[in-house]
Amino acid sequence: MIGAKPVSARVLDAAIAWQLSLDAGDASAVEQEELRRWLASDAEHARAWRQLGMLDQRFSAASGPARAALLQSREGIRQRVRKLGRGLASIALVCGLALFAGERYVPLHYWLADHRTATGEQRTLTLADGTSINLNTHSAIDVRFDEQRRLIVLQAGEILIETGHGDARPFYVQTPDGSLRALGTRFIVKREDHATRLSVLQSAVAAQPEALHQAQIVKAGQQVLMRSDGLGPVLAAAPGSDAWTRGMLVVDNARLSDVIKELGRYRSGHLGVDKNVADLRITGSFPLRDTNLALNALLPTLPVQIEQHTPWWVTVRARP
Repeated sequence: MIGAKPVSARVLDAAIAWQLSLDAGDASAVEQEELRRWLASDAEHARAWRQLGMLDQRFSAASGPARAALLQSREGIRQRVRKLGRGLASIALVCGLALFAGERYVPLHYWLADHRTATGEQRTLTLADGTSINLNTHSAIDVRFDEQRRLIVLQAGEILIETGHGDARPFYVQTPDGSLRALGTRFIVKREDHATRLSVLQSAVAAQPEALHQAQIVKAGQQVLMRSDGLGPVLAAAPGSDAWTRGMLVVDNARLSDVIKELGRYRSGHLGVDKNVADLRITGSFPLRDTNLALNALLPTLPVQIEQHTPWWVTVRARP
């Protein structure tokens, strides 16, 4: 079975989501019946489920923090799947990579979202009302349309929304920090560390933090950081804030550490920067679909070098 033909990435994602749902211990009888129907609907579904089951048996002997980190790490899950599908990495390597990627912990709601993208993946959706949504790398949304309103719940990552016209229902984006009401507009919503960044490209958006009862209008060309207890200062939107929809990262006099952090969102594993060069400034455009090429583009203009121990552990350091 280890050498069997690997199943598709989409089926593996679905199987992982089902497994995590069952592991959480709160699957209802209806959900269990849905799982049975999903398994019976396609032979590839059943094969992916069997492979994940085999892996769990092989890892059942492991215990302690390493196994907990493996089960909680998205990279650990992917490495387990790759081992089953291709028969390559050893169990020790998988555990090590899971621990190295501990900061990439992904909660269950990401896997169970209506729509999501993997690391480095981007996708465009067109909803029933004509709204267009671009999902950036490692993003997840739920779509909740009813008779009263159109609601998008941003679970993780970053989205660019261009609302559909001709629908009288108000359009909202909800995050843990509050709600954003579109006023016939095109805008970007990005989840950051305990905050939500709104960048308005056209028209305006009403931003209302979770703990407040009054919204503030953010206009085209402006951005604001929303926390649950309030809004930060309204600033000019960053140049090229929507360049990621064209596969590019555009920065203007940005700190190297911020550029490296952003590139790290588009690749698996650890991408770090030495503190001695973290505050160097750079301006330019970098390809997001080939982060290695983007890193090499730093070399002609900055006194740095790329130190790569494995494809999953890369550090930008000062050039000797």
